[in-house]
Amino acid sequence: MMNLFQTVVKMVFQNYGVDKYYDSLVGSTRYVTACAKYKKPEKNEIYVGIGINTDKIFSTILHQKDVNGLEIQTKDGQWILHKPPSHSSFIYSASYAFKAWSNGRIHPCCHRVKMSGNNTRFSLGLLMFHKVVLQVPDELIDEEHPLRYKPFNHLEYRKSVTGNAAKRTHYAIEAHFFNCKSICS
Repeated sequence: MMNLFQTVVKMVFQNYGVDKYYDSLVGSTRYVTACAKYKKPEKNEIYVGIGINTDKIFSTILHQKDVNGLEIQTKDGQWILHKPPSHSSFIYSASYAFKAWSNGRIHPCCHRVKMSGNNTRFSLGLLMFHKVVLQVPDELIDEEHPLRYKPFNHLEYRKSVTGNAAKRTHYAIEAHFFNCKSICS
C-alpha cells in the first residue's frame, strides 16, 4: 500500500512540475494502518458507520472487504456508493493537508459509510501524515493561484482538529490557518 501511495504522489508531483519535492515529502511520511469493523445493521435498518466527514490527514488508501458502504460526495452534492471492481481494489483519497500543500488545487474527498444488509463490514486503511512543516511549492503560486496556505506543521494541525467538533467542518484547514469562525458556521 505504501508503494501505491508513493506512485500516486509521484504522478501528482510530475503533473504539477514539482518533482524535485517528491523525495523530501515521501521521506517525511508517517504511515498508520487502521482497521475498522462496522456492525451489521438491524433488519430493515440503514446503519451509519461513519457520518459525513473529510479526513484531516494528507491522504488515505482504503480497502473494503466484501461489504460495500463507502459513499463519496460528488462536486454537485450527490452521493455515490463506491463499488470496487474487484476484491483486490483500493481507493486513494486526498485529504485536507494535500489541499493546503497544493494551494487549493487538490480537493479533499467528502465521504461517509452507510450500510444495509445482513453482513458485518471490514475495512483496512493506510493513513499518511507528515513529520515536517508542509508548505506550498513556489511553482504552485501564481496570479491565478495566489498563496492561500502558510507553512504548517502537519502533526500539530492534526492535533488541533482531532476531537474538536467546532473544527470538524468542510472548511477545517481554512479555519486552522485563518481562525475564521464565520467560515465554520
